[in-house]
Amino acid sequence: MSQPQGQADRPAAGRAPAWPFAGLGLILIVNLATLLVVGRYPALAAWAYVLHALSVVAGLGLLALLWRNLASLQRWAQRLRRDITVANDELKASTLAAKRRAGDRDQIVRLARKTQSLDVLYEIATSLSQPGSLEQLLDSFLDTFIELVDARAASVRLVTEDGHTRLVASRGLDPAVVERDRLMDARLCQCGWCSLEGGIRTQRGTAECAKLLGRPMLERDCLEFVVVPVQYQDRILGVYNLFLDRPLAAMGEDVHDLLISIGRHLGLAIEKARLDTDARRLAIMEERTMIGNELHDSLAQALVGMRLQIKMLGETLYRKDVGGAEHEVRDLRLAMEQAHANLRDLLANFRLKIDDRGLVPAVADMIERFRQETGISVFFQNECRALNLTPAQEIQVFYIIQEALTNIRKHSNARNVRVMLNNEDDLYTVLIEDDGLGMAEITEGMPGEHVGLAIMEERAQRLPGQLVIESEPGEGTRIVLMFTAPPAPPARAPASRG
Repeated sequence: MSQPQGQADRPAAGRAPAWPFAGLGLILIVNLATLLVVGRYPALAAWAYVLHALSVVAGLGLLALLWRNLASLQRWAQRLRRDITVANDELKASTLAAKRRAGDRDQIVRLARKTQSLDVLYEIATSLSQPGSLEQLLDSFLDTFIELVDARAASVRLVTEDGHTRLVASRGLDPAVVERDRLMDARLCQCGWCSLEGGIRTQRGTAECAKLLGRPMLERDCLEFVVVPVQYQDRILGVYNLFLDRPLAAMGEDVHDLLISIGRHLGLAIEKARLDTDARRLAIMEERTMIGNELHDSLAQALVGMRLQIKMLGETLYRKDVGGAEHEVRDLRLAMEQAHANLRDLLANFRLKIDDRGLVPAVADMIERFRQETGISVFFQNECRALNLTPAQEIQVFYIIQEALTNIRKHSNARNVRVMLNNEDDLYTVLIEDDGLGMAEITEGMPGEHVGLAIMEERAQRLPGQLVIESEPGEGTRIVLMFTAPPAPPARAPASRG
């Protein structure tokens, strides 16, 4: 290490100012001794005065030397003060630079943590928006979240209507523990208290949980057990649990906000799953009603007609009118064949359904089957940029198209059909047109045979929407369905991982 400026000029220890002061003390002693000698031995006064003069000269020399040394010490002290000031400034600058570097590192760590949090939130939101059962979505959520916080295990519990919390998904827990912990009174544990009052709750280990279950939750207990509320708006739908081997506080100052945000994402997904389930249940109920109506309007009325024909046949046989009986039998056979055809069409239509792929693939499959069975050329034109329909709306549109194709099959004698789906923002249009005979050229058949148009009207009203039917003799038929639905939200770009 380099020697500070002025260090070379510093007097050696023991040289100054100790020996000049010692010399002055000796001179003072000599002068006092001289005075005593002169007082007791006057004859030696001359020598004493000479010695006194010499001591005075020596004292003045020592004073001059001491003054010089003091001046050198003063210069050295000034230099030392400047060196200390410079060193202090350098130390302050180094400390400030170190603080800045530490602040930059902390800022980088915070930004990296926020980026990671945003990536995790996007992954969770993406996984929770995928089709599938609620249990599958929650399992995917737990896998992602365990990797984020390096948890040993995790679980999700939902609140039931009778004041319990029900375990619906878990990772890292023994199956026997899961079975014992399936349903728990909300008044007995941290999970229940969190579901009632909200807020993140932590406890050391799972000893309290083990007392309730009658067995340990983990083979080796965790350091901290965390309970976070699962919320949708202001309602607490349940909680999720984390079993950590390090304190939550060691994960950073933003971890609480991240946990709460994930709980809200999870609550949104659970509420969406509930609404989808209700929509599917309502759609099933509506479909059962529509099936009943179609059976009543087609097959049931055909059976009523056959019942009347059987009565007329009995009366004819009673009159022994053989010719009339043969005529009634022929009519009855035709009615039975027509009823059988109606039943076959109904069964074929009811086997068609919309699966998880959505409306467009289901319509494409239906059109392909129609083309193979009838030999009619069908052009399917899908101009929808994005579909944002509820399951109930998709079912209504699907069956309106199906009913239109059924009418074309039975009555139009068409050679070409066009089906088009289109949307402009929130306005949807469905077009089905053919080059057949037109409705005015269709002869009347059995009662209830042409109730399809009324059923289509009823389905359009349930969307809600408007159904317009245009037909001219020999010019075919054009059916236009128009309805509105909320526009689809814009797709979010994936978070960058740099």
